[in-house]
Amino acid sequence: MLPAFKVQLSILCILIVLALTWNIQGGEMGYNSFGNILFYGLGMYICASVQVGMFFPLSEWTESGGEKTFVHSPTQFFQGMAFGLLAAAIIPTMVAGLIGYAILGLRGHYFAICTLGLGVAAGEISGGIEIIGAGQGFTTPPFPETGNLESRGQFFYFLSFLVLVLTFVAVKSVYSTRFKLVLNAIRDNEDKAEAMGIQTMKYKIIGWMISAFFCGLAGGIMGGLVGYIDSTDVAFDGREMGVFMVLMAILGGKGTLWGPVIGATLFHLFKEGFWTYFLGWQYVALGVLIVVIVIYFPEGLMGWLREKYPERFGEVVDEADRKAQVELK
Repeated sequence: MLPAFKVQLSILCILIVLALTWNIQGGEMGYNSFGNILFYGLGMYICASVQVGMFFPLSEWTESGGEKTFVHSPTQFFQGMAFGLLAAAIIPTMVAGLIGYAILGLRGHYFAICTLGLGVAAGEISGGIEIIGAGQGFTTPPFPETGNLESRGQFFYFLSFLVLVLTFVAVKSVYSTRFKLVLNAIRDNEDKAEAMGIQTMKYKIIGWMISAFFCGLAGGIMGGLVGYIDSTDVAFDGREMGVFMVLMAILGGKGTLWGPVIGATLFHLFKEGFWTYFLGWQYVALGVLIVVIVIYFPEGLMGWLREKYPERFGEVVDEADRKAQVELK
């Protein structure tokens, strides 16, 4: 579909994955996190480092411009990508489990501010590690010469779409179990949920680990797609990508399954339109979009549609009772 826009569609798939995973905390659990950018950036660096380190000295790659000195064969590239993505999913999941015990005891804006600092700290720390390029950045292995100029775009297009499908199926499966009800109980009244015997900390950590798993995958793919990783402007860019995760879920309707998908799609269309037709004013236009979302669509498009057309969502509306309530007011 739309073969001339393979790169943009690949980025769209990644954005949908990020919105779906953020929605687990922000929508279902009620913990508005800005820290998912940590797992996204870790996935980038881990995938690229494994892809290089499996076949060449990583320090020499970053020191001497390894993308020119060393060349991956097609077999090396795809094997490295497979193992790199596996590591990019597992390691951020473990990190989420470890730091979850430390910060998931915080609530409300205290938790949000703490998670905001995670991305900033990770960007500064990675900017000082020489083996991954430090401040000069990390160039990911270039796509091997396969005789077809379209091969690179097609590869990342189908890879990102596959990860999107896996993420959607996994999230949908989780939402169809008791786990979703527990997250909703934490969102609605965590103290009452604890009083009823629910181990809220365990479920909060598990939810964050699920998000970290797919965020790491998304970051690994995006690193290969972009071709260059910078510690603060690409990998741990909390000012843009970290905020975009939140906005996409809110725009579509957080706490719903399809809301993040719709929100990410619309947001990507708006963003690319702003960068195309309002270059130089794109951040002003994006700021206006944020204000419109917060004021006119606080529950997102799905929430607005559910309120306006409740019967379309399986809700039975008693018009007589509704009119009676209106008259009483």
